[in-house]
Amino acid sequence: MAALEVEGLTKDYGEVLANDDVTFAVDEGEVFGYLGPNGAGKTTTIRTLMGFQSPTSGGGTVLGHDVTDESDLIAAKRRVGYLPANPAFDEGVTGREILDLHASIKGDERRDELLETFDAPVDRKVWDYSTGNVQKLGLVQAFMHDPDLVVMDEPTAGLDPLMQRAFNDFVEAEKERGLTVFLSSHVLSEVRRVCDRVGIIREGRLVTTEDIEDLLHRTGKFVRVRVAGDVSASAFDLDGVHDASCSTTDGAVSEPAASELAESEPADPDTPRVDGPVTECTFTFTGDVNDLIAALGERRVLDLDVEEAPLEEVFMRFYGGSDA
Repeated sequence: MAALEVEGLTKDYGEVLANDDVTFAVDEGEVFGYLGPNGAGKTTTIRTLMGFQSPTSGGGTVLGHDVTDESDLIAAKRRVGYLPANPAFDEGVTGREILDLHASIKGDERRDELLETFDAPVDRKVWDYSTGNVQKLGLVQAFMHDPDLVVMDEPTAGLDPLMQRAFNDFVEAEKERGLTVFLSSHVLSEVRRVCDRVGIIREGRLVTTEDIEDLLHRTGKFVRVRVAGDVSASAFDLDGVHDASCSTTDGAVSEPAASELAESEPADPDTPRVDGPVTECTFTFTGDVNDLIAALGERRVLDLDVEEAPLEEVFMRFYGGSDA
């Protein structure tokens, strides 16, 4: 059974078509990532699903309740946790008072456990909160009544890297418990660990839904490599290399680069040097990493950096063009 369904959802603001015939479903127990750049239409979809605005046409259901029927949707909201983008709370009260208010409406059986995980400073007034602390308070209120479905809009915005990791670990554990999660993001790496499937929205239109592993394989890695010698992009002409670009610098370069060493620092006799040109190449790689390593093994590699391709690369490679 689908925990969340969207069917032909359209929201037309006149000058902006924020959602254009969007259709997808999220299964029970699934973590679904809703991806797209800022302004793609993610928040519009979420606000419509939560009943904060009416669609121009189409609609959907949340836990089997019609999002266009206010009285019907109220029944569903008792079982839904919600974290908006940029959560805002009454700044003149403490975080504890905020949670007490939410508890009076929907319960808080998991409050203490969540405060241990997200460590929001609940005894301080909200006007003293950093952006990250506001986000942590929002996460606690979203999960504290042990909902069946949690809907989150950019849930890690403002969190430091350690808290982002804690959030990912928490969502993974909740998935094991059978919780259904729908979260939006514009950062592909943010959903890699926790999502089962993703939907990608661009300019209001859903361009694909697919398993996260399939998307990551197609997206590939962003590679930056420095090698000794004058090397052209054709040297990396192998399956899986896309958009290779190389630039060569003449002159003797040490490892690390001479420009990175203080002028007053004496040369280290054990530091290997490159007496000649050095080439830096960048490209996206979607092939077999063993083939890439074999190709690089034929050259003297000075530096190699491999990271997730940014989400923008997904759109440029697979969904570029005005008719995407």
